[in-house]
Amino acid sequence: MLYNSNDIQKIIPHRYPFLLVDCIESISEDGKTIVGRKCVTVNEMQFLGHFPEKHVMPGVLIIEALAQTGCVLLLSKEENKGKIAFFAGINKARFRKQVIPGDVLTMTVTLTKEKGGIYFASIQAKVEDEIAVTGEIMCAVGE
Repeated sequence: MLYNSNDIQKIIPHRYPFLLVDCIESISEDGKTIVGRKCVTVNEMQFLGHFPEKHVMPGVLIIEALAQTGCVLLLSKEENKGKIAFFAGINKARFRKQVIPGDVLTMTVTLTKEKGGIYFASIQAKVEDEIAVTGEIMCAVGE
């Protein structure tokens, strides 16, 4: 493990109940790919009202967890320390598997390009070896 939850809170501003990354497993040597983990538990706030009879993690929260993972990558870079990353867009999101309590999401975010201060990344979340979510996200780093 590269970063635990305490380390993550030193990098990004998110806090409970909206901090959705439990740990960072790795960052590639070229600084373009990060792998994080989210352990989904039944006591999370969203399960009180999102299909309370059949717990399913909302897709938008999976995307948010992936975006937060990408934020850790961007904001851990020396030139971005102390800044905030703002969600700027999403493309081609596909939800292929329901995520339920007890699942461990392995989230991979790979930076694909940067243009005019906007960062583009491919995203993927897996449960074990099964793909749950894929897509592309954009974010802007600001003060």
